[in-house]
Amino acid sequence: MTQMLFYENVAAVSPQRHGDLSIQPIDYSFAANVNSVPLTAVEMPAAASEHTIVFAGNDAAVAPFVILGLDGKRNEYVDENGKWTADYVPAFVRRYPFVFSQSGDETNKTFTLCVDENSKACNREGLGQRLFDDKGERTDYLSRMLKFLEEYQAHISRTQAYCNTLRELELLEPMQANFTLPGGEAKSLGGFMVVNRQKLKDLPPEKLSELAKSDQLELTYIHLLSLNNFRRVLQKSFGQAAPETKPEPETAAP
Repeated sequence: MTQMLFYENVAAVSPQRHGDLSIQPIDYSFAANVNSVPLTAVEMPAAASEHTIVFAGNDAAVAPFVILGLDGKRNEYVDENGKWTADYVPAFVRRYPFVFSQSGDETNKTFTLCVDENSKACNREGLGQRLFDDKGERTDYLSRMLKFLEEYQAHISRTQAYCNTLRELELLEPMQANFTLPGGEAKSLGGFMVVNRQKLKDLPPEKLSELAKSDQLELTYIHLLSLNNFRRVLQKSFGQAAPETKPEPETAAP
């Protein structure tokens, strides 16, 4: 899963390096130049009420993403004041400026808490929450953030298991969204995948039962339902002049 979309200068958190570092609340302008962010499976029910959830990746790994804009460098859910304009903010965004770095192999992974030292949230003037107290001990704030990222990492593992199931069952297919700008220019947004509804229906009963018992069937239909939200992105881009569109197989004519 992509980890570093808007991180610039990541360093491992330590009392030696960050003993006097504080984190103050900031707006979401740091995420204004991305058009999608990863999502974990546990977030899908909350995100699907407003966001379009698709899948992206390669032969090695696939993950859910929320579509935030049509331009590769614009997030339509962050306004000019840096405010997030939807009720749900993905955990990938909420954890900033913290992130885990990973080392080791698949059988022995080690995760180290890091912070983006270039973030506007970081300061050494005591504004906001300190990471360490005067004795160099972890503050309650830092402990809460570490727990949040540990839980987030656990959700990533569960999400990978869900996506592996979709791949093994060959349910994912490449898709693109075709639309026409108010001035008449034809555009498309591709590079993502969705679940093929017919292939899902055609699964053997025992496979559908397994998906239902693991809640993966519910997640899959949540994903499919969320595709209707693509018009929200268009409306944020074009206002009431937003063209009608719906994701289609990449082989379909534009």
